[in-house]
Amino acid sequence: MALLLKGARCVDPAHELDHVTDIAIKNGKIKDIGQDLSIDKGEVRDMSGKVLVPGLMDMHVHLREPGQEYKEDIASGLRAAAKGGFCAVLAMPNTNPTCDTGSIVGFILNRARQSCATRIYVAGAISRGLTGLELAEIGDMYAAGAVAYTDDGRGVQDIGLARLAMDYIKQFKSPVLSHCQMEDLTAKGVVNEGVVSTRLGLAGWPAAAEEIQIARDIALGELTGCALHIQHITTARGVELVREAKAKGLPVSCEVTPHHLFLNEDDVDTSYDTNMKMNPPLRTKADNRALQQALVDGTIDVVATDHAPHAAHEKALEFELAPFGCTGLETALGAVLTYMVHEGTLSYGQLVERMAHAPRALLGIKPVGLKVGLSADVTIIDPELGWVVGSDGWESKSTNNAFNGRSFQGRATDVYVDGFASMQDGVVS
Repeated sequence: MALLLKGARCVDPAHELDHVTDIAIKNGKIKDIGQDLSIDKGEVRDMSGKVLVPGLMDMHVHLREPGQEYKEDIASGLRAAAKGGFCAVLAMPNTNPTCDTGSIVGFILNRARQSCATRIYVAGAISRGLTGLELAEIGDMYAAGAVAYTDDGRGVQDIGLARLAMDYIKQFKSPVLSHCQMEDLTAKGVVNEGVVSTRLGLAGWPAAAEEIQIARDIALGELTGCALHIQHITTARGVELVREAKAKGLPVSCEVTPHHLFLNEDDVDTSYDTNMKMNPPLRTKADNRALQQALVDGTIDVVATDHAPHAAHEKALEFELAPFGCTGLETALGAVLTYMVHEGTLSYGQLVERMAHAPRALLGIKPVGLKVGLSADVTIIDPELGWVVGSDGWESKSTNNAFNGRSFQGRATDVYVDGFASMQDGVVS
């Protein structure tokens, strides 16, 4: 199959590319990059006015299959990823049964092969059943294809088990992805402890519950030499802890979600909108500013969604009872474009680093890029396309999105994986 993408602004800082050019694709690979290219046969598409970047990756998604397919399944989650401009995702292990054995890793990978072209990678559980009591079958999952390990949804509470896990997992040259939540401090908290918890009469969740585990796990990473990745960081102090660890040369990285970047506790109002209930909770405006600055300066390595679909009847419960989390695959790129790229605080090159190159590098998986010979995994963005979140429906089975109804500028229109269109002209294949 041959494909020629003409006249897009092609951006890839890894290969010092940022100008309008053509890209020719053949047999799933980038065959040529240059001006006024032509092909003997195949499809020619005019991409004038658009921005073409290496295929985006989300390294933090919950696809719910097996066990909770009424919220999301692998097929719908991968379609939602394509709609949001992603070529690849990393699936979290808090399924039912838990992804804590090689057989479940294999099941997820096999199911994905029957779905959309979006690439899927799998994170296995650190502890059996996410109980935090004993190690899961790490080697078995590695052999089956797992690329990282996490108890996401809960923090590993037992420091001895956390240390043992890091000592063991480093043998596979895989990272530990840490959900930082000291449960003795969070108790029944559902919102940030402070103004919002007082105003709304809801149990508070202190920032210290996250920051203490970040500090603990950085210390364990230094002790063991294991690569550590802090998930969904939310506080200015948490960012400083990561910055200090990097200054010491420790193998520590972190990610931030769009909802923690751009929303804060003031968005949790008297409507008690449960789409604003997430784990960890929305913090303060000062934290927003610190997170955005850290994303720009590279302290935060990755933008990841923590895509957490829930059924409408679950989110319709009282705030205290509703599950934590919001969807994010279909809105992450639009949020970053609207609130940072168009504001001039984040360049397209930085967006590519945080949303395409860094996730793959941290996971040790095959890189992508706009270079002859590499796989043709590309995302094409219309930077001027205005849209209202939710107005044209969803590919995800769930609609619990924190940005619902907001106006965004900029959206992916086309996604190619190995040269195959998983989305074309805004329509998922």
